[in-house]
Amino acid sequence: MATGVKRAFKYRFYPTDAQAAELSRTFGCVRKVYNLALAVRTEAWTRQERVNYHQTSALLTAWKKTEELAYLNEVSCVPLQQALRHLQTAFTGFFGKRAKYPRFKSRKKSRKSAEYTTSAFRFQGGRLTLAKMAEPLEIVWSRPLPEDASPSTVTVSKDAAGRWYVSLLCEDPRLQPLPATDAAVGVDVGLDHLLTLSTGEKVSNPRHERRDRARLATAQRQLARTAKGDGANRAKARRKVAKVYARITDRRRDHLHKLTTRLVRENQTIVIEDLAVRTMLKNGRLARAISDAAWSEFRSMLEYKARWYGRAVIAIDRWFPSSKRCSACGTLQDTMPLHVREWTCGCGTTHDRDVNAAKNILAVGLTATVCGADVRPQRSTPGGQSAMKQKTPRREP
Repeated sequence: MATGVKRAFKYRFYPTDAQAAELSRTFGCVRKVYNLALAVRTEAWTRQERVNYHQTSALLTAWKKTEELAYLNEVSCVPLQQALRHLQTAFTGFFGKRAKYPRFKSRKKSRKSAEYTTSAFRFQGGRLTLAKMAEPLEIVWSRPLPEDASPSTVTVSKDAAGRWYVSLLCEDPRLQPLPATDAAVGVDVGLDHLLTLSTGEKVSNPRHERRDRARLATAQRQLARTAKGDGANRAKARRKVAKVYARITDRRRDHLHKLTTRLVRENQTIVIEDLAVRTMLKNGRLARAISDAAWSEFRSMLEYKARWYGRAVIAIDRWFPSSKRCSACGTLQDTMPLHVREWTCGCGTTHDRDVNAAKNILAVGLTATVCGADVRPQRSTPGGQSAMKQKTPRREP
């Protein structure tokens, strides 16, 4: 792995009234420019024409000269240009069939953020000053930046709970591959237990959303009683709901960071299942619990940390029958209802359902890697042998 990996460091800061007003204007202008450019490109798309970034950049210059949009000149031009680049990235993902068609930004629902490049901020002596501002931001440096860090991009954002954040993108030479080890682990995710490892260890599911469900319900009832509109009371009630959600999200993310960091540090190879979480969320009875478990976020953290530290994450075929197969003899059971948590194979081995599944996940992941099988047939180039087809023959009773 190359040294100096780009990494974002996010900190909370407390703006002055003038800074908050300037940033709020910038957020609004960024949203306006994005929506105007999207409208132009959508109209051109209906005529079977394409408008690229350079054309929207020229349009931005023209918009600033009109009386109606002259207020765009009051904020830094860099975040506006970055908004056009973000729109170009969104269309690139759409044309590459990796994302849906870009959507317009909402004043109430969309994320409030603005991105500054090196020409629009000054970072010196641990003090960050943005364009159009006379004073540096009051940042809470909760963790140190890399020595001699030089941010290439600064992103300022405000969440629904009213908290201000600044994210600095810079190279981190401290991200080096960890010493190689022979340790490998299979991970089976669940709801009763968040993780079950092939070693037999089970990690309990903290159920953060359930713990704050009463507080969330109270805040939502108060919001429902307020009159719809832009009144101060409704905005205050909406902020209370957002604060509860933020508390849940922060706790969940902190827990997942600790788990994934530990797994990456202790194991050279980590094998997981390639679950279709988006499809599973359509289950009305389990959708809330699955969302609270955040399996997709767990996998995302695991993968990028593995890239940082020179580890391997293997995702096996989601259709592999990990729960129904005996990890001792390979016999495949005909059925395995969800209520069955322990079962005994014909070979005499008694299995814990989740531990057995984790052992099978590890075995098929390592076997497929050695044999060159395609353990991720849904996401990789066709032609590889599916790991699911490498089944141990059924033993006769």
